[in-house]
Amino acid sequence: MPAHNNQFQNASKNFKPILWVSLLLLVVAAYKIYTDVFSSNIVKQQQSKEAFITVNSQKNYYKFLSQIRNNYNFINPESFIRLAALLKLEEKMKPGRYKLKEGMNNFELVRMIIKGRQEPIDLVLKYEERPVDLASFVAQNLEIDSTVFLAKLIDTAMVKKYGFDTLNIISMFIPNTYNLYWNTSADAFLARMHKEYLKFWTQERIAKAIEKRLSLAQVSVLASIVQKETNQKSEMHTVAGVYLNRLAKGIPLQADPTVIYAWNDKNIKRVTSIHTALNSPYNTYQNAGLPPGPICTASIQAIDAVLNAEQHDYFYFCAKEDFSGYHAFASSLEQHINNARRYQKALNQRGIY
Repeated sequence: MPAHNNQFQNASKNFKPILWVSLLLLVVAAYKIYTDVFSSNIVKQQQSKEAFITVNSQKNYYKFLSQIRNNYNFINPESFIRLAALLKLEEKMKPGRYKLKEGMNNFELVRMIIKGRQEPIDLVLKYEERPVDLASFVAQNLEIDSTVFLAKLIDTAMVKKYGFDTLNIISMFIPNTYNLYWNTSADAFLARMHKEYLKFWTQERIAKAIEKRLSLAQVSVLASIVQKETNQKSEMHTVAGVYLNRLAKGIPLQADPTVIYAWNDKNIKRVTSIHTALNSPYNTYQNAGLPPGPICTASIQAIDAVLNAEQHDYFYFCAKEDFSGYHAFASSLEQHINNARRYQKALNQRGIY
């Protein structure tokens, strides 16, 4: 047999294993690409209700990748990162907050981020006391930096633009549920809250405020006190009526929540003469009339309680001694002193000083 035939046969024998290895590598590579692209990569953690990833407004890709690697909802975070690099996600991603859905594959997630299909947030605004508390709450739920937002709330020129001052600006924030995107800017959020404030103050509500000879700002201040005085919605109208009666007679409100606010101490359980001796415009034991600003963001129920206050002859009230959260109302000082003694006795028995 010619030598060249032997060489051909030997080459053919050597080529077949190489071919099979190459085919196997191609199959493995194809499978790897397929799993990186189309296999489910999101699993729901037992203790997590919903999971999200965020792309900040600066589109910091390294911070984004770190977030992916540390997210336990990813079965294989590196497979997502490989596909993201292949599809140039760094150049195409949109800022936002994106929901990780159980069973989602990498391609679906990459496409969602490129398209900017972020999940809106239902921001549930409740009863924040001070601008710093409000700024902290906003920062916990939106991308907005708390320091930046607080600076806007205490900026005289900025709040004046919306018709407020730095003492009453928090009354612009009506507690409610608002649908927003996570990356809403501080200015856009303020504009939205102002729009909601104007929407809330209907002609009917404005007419009721005028009827009571209160400005909208004064309604918010009084409503904030009512908010702090009782958690029982059914008696908010009665509490509001007491304060309106006292205002009409020029009697100091003597509202304990304003004193606690003045001290800025949420641990005060029992207001005493030591507390009421504090020199502060928020001390309604020393000063007649309303304090210069709200002591919290008052609820819609509290605001409406002021606007629709119960008409009665009560000038006093104190908490009931059964600690039910309800109050005992009185028309005379003598009756009020008796009610207060029962409550003070109950506090002593519980060791609350």
